[in-house]
Amino acid sequence: MSKKGVLLVNLGSPDSTSVPDVRKYLREFLMDGRVLDSPWPVRWYVVNMAILPKRPIDSAEAYEKIWTPEGSPLVVTSRRIQHGLQQRLGDGFPVELAMRYQNPSIESALGHLRSQGVDELLVFPLFPHYAMSSFETAVVQVQKLAARMAPGMTLKIAAPFYRDPDYIASLVASASDYLKSDYDHLLFSFHGLPERHLRKSDPTGCHCLKTPNCCETPSPAHDTCYRAQCLATVRAFVEQANIPPNKVSVSFQSRLGRDPWLKPYTESELTRLPQSGVKRLLVICPAFVADCLETLEEIAMRGRESFIGAGGDAFTLIPCLNDQPQWLEALDKIVRRYFA
Repeated sequence: MSKKGVLLVNLGSPDSTSVPDVRKYLREFLMDGRVLDSPWPVRWYVVNMAILPKRPIDSAEAYEKIWTPEGSPLVVTSRRIQHGLQQRLGDGFPVELAMRYQNPSIESALGHLRSQGVDELLVFPLFPHYAMSSFETAVVQVQKLAARMAPGMTLKIAAPFYRDPDYIASLVASASDYLKSDYDHLLFSFHGLPERHLRKSDPTGCHCLKTPNCCETPSPAHDTCYRAQCLATVRAFVEQANIPPNKVSVSFQSRLGRDPWLKPYTESELTRLPQSGVKRLLVICPAFVADCLETLEEIAMRGRESFIGAGGDAFTLIPCLNDQPQWLEALDKIVRRYFA
């Protein structure tokens, strides 16, 4: 009889806020060909000659602002998610956590699962939406390492859960108290992607970003289209929360480099909205299931400063799902479906 297990995979974090650790993390992250998808010689030059000489210093300062006594918020919270799911599934159903970059590593997680006799593994990327630079790279890396370390292990890959009813319900529940406040507008800020990533992920080669309403036009491309999936999450959330459409908008954050990324940019929206009459703003970041540098520092700190500086009065970041009970219950339900 097979023994089942779950491997939760998130993006990753430096081991500390020291510049060498941040540089090590950034090098591994940015040298991934699914993140910076230029040819290897170009990628090596850009990363090592243009980015790593200075960026680790700035990033280390940013990490220092959000670091906890237990360590990286992303890793600490992801551990809590792991433990919460383990409690729900029971000790006979091992749950391990891995980061695509740095620690805890995929290698160590697979080793723990193998030592416990797991031979049927559900790989669960903690990314609600498909992107080659998050979901795809995590899956490919697990598959590659599992083939070498545990060749007899059967892998199931959990699909992006961007419109799963339990995920949407947990998102709405997590935001319910904030939505009862006297707010003017709710901004959905998703992690950005270069536009070329959408085109590369389009299996039809002729749909994504070809027309203004491509995300609203049914297509097989939506199975791997990050933007279409983000907008589907927003539509499901707004419908379930019963929010007037004119109180909601979408933007994309964390842009890197000069190439065109998905628009509108969050940084631009945070200065535009006060000028259009929005004084009390709520922001939610559904692309992240755990609070991290991009939510705690980029949005809650720098984003707030930009909004207030542009004339806004009140700025509130709705926390990520983190280890909230309704999210752990949803995760439990989603995982169990794969082994039903």
